[in-house]
Amino acid sequence: MLLLSAFTFPAVAETVGCVTTAWMLIGANHKVCVEAFVDPKIAGVTCHVSQARTGGVTGSLGLAQDPSQFSLACRQTGPIALPDKLPKDETVFAEDTSILFKETRVVRMWDATHKTLVYVAISRKLIDGAPANSISTVPVMAWGGR
Repeated sequence: MLLLSAFTFPAVAETVGCVTTAWMLIGANHKVCVEAFVDPKIAGVTCHVSQARTGGVTGSLGLAQDPSQFSLACRQTGPIALPDKLPKDETVFAEDTSILFKETRVVRMWDATHKTLVYVAISRKLIDGAPANSISTVPVMAWGGR
């Protein structure tokens, strides 16, 4: 059990909600879903990622390949407590977006010069030679919230 605690597992997201973007006659509608996750190593940071979900018959059966369209927003939601040793970059969230070889991944980076946590969402599938991506930053500051 001690060995397992040495590894960091990506966060588990909870669905906030979905918005229908196109009505489908058969099967689920096309939609955009928003999920929230807390950074597993940085208390006080919550991220929201929105992702397009393919509907229709293949989407209903879980066989569709979702498009690499997403957005990311991370914010300070409480006092931030940085660990003593923070890796230069670390995967904090990963979710499969098709049955084979495609996932959305969020990587946290530490910009020590500007005391800012940088979160980058990427698609692991190359599209026209480059992955889709989105970025959000959280400056580490004293917490003045309620």
